[in-house]
Amino acid sequence: MSALYDTVGVNYSNLRLPDPRLAAPILEALGEAKTVLNVGAGAGSYEPADRHVTALEPSLEMIRQRAPHGAPVIQGLAEALPFTDESFDAAMAVLTVHHWADQRRGLAEMRRVARGPVVILTFDRDVRPWLTDYLPALAELDLVQMPAMDEYEQALGPVRIDPVPIPFDCSDGFLYAYWRRPSAYLDERLRAGSSSFWALDDTAEGLARLARDLKTGAWERRYADLLQRDELDLGYRLVVTLPR
Repeated sequence: MSALYDTVGVNYSNLRLPDPRLAAPILEALGEAKTVLNVGAGAGSYEPADRHVTALEPSLEMIRQRAPHGAPVIQGLAEALPFTDESFDAAMAVLTVHHWADQRRGLAEMRRVARGPVVILTFDRDVRPWLTDYLPALAELDLVQMPAMDEYEQALGPVRIDPVPIPFDCSDGFLYAYWRRPSAYLDERLRAGSSSFWALDDTAEGLARLARDLKTGAWERRYADLLQRDELDLGYRLVVTLPR
């Protein structure tokens, strides 16, 4: 079974360290669930330590990076969960839905196997963080990859959708996490922690413009208000199903 992260996931666990400030609303949304399925589990970020977690992940590279004593993991796809109906108290998925080949089917599968809440950390594709000013192809990619927010309710039934502000010093190096640390985007090693950079054909011109603006102070003048913020709504959203 091949998967994107067999290629892009090398050193992923070193670049994508879970941030406890993002973990808190996920844990709260899981409620009293004792058994949890983590779909598209990757290296195990945000899996609650106080629950019985089963992880499902398509990439062998990501599976190899999981902690030796972490949750048991099964190689598989979101679109065909190998579990019977209502096998778990809850199901979760963190920044993974955009990688699924059939998002509607994967979401329906999560709803099928969970007796209780389905909890999904995702991104609102209609939001445009400042990085898209330099790399507009990122916004185009978001439109292609990310489900529209109303699609979650269509697939899962009634949901609530809450913003998840991102702290300026977020330890998890996902795409827009470095919003107050713009020079990080000039570091090839840090960019490697985001699959979106692997998907773009050419970022050289946009990154060169960012480098010039940082050197001249143009970036700081344009986005001065960001430097006063400790956290920012960048478009990341927590989708949580409502009780049946």
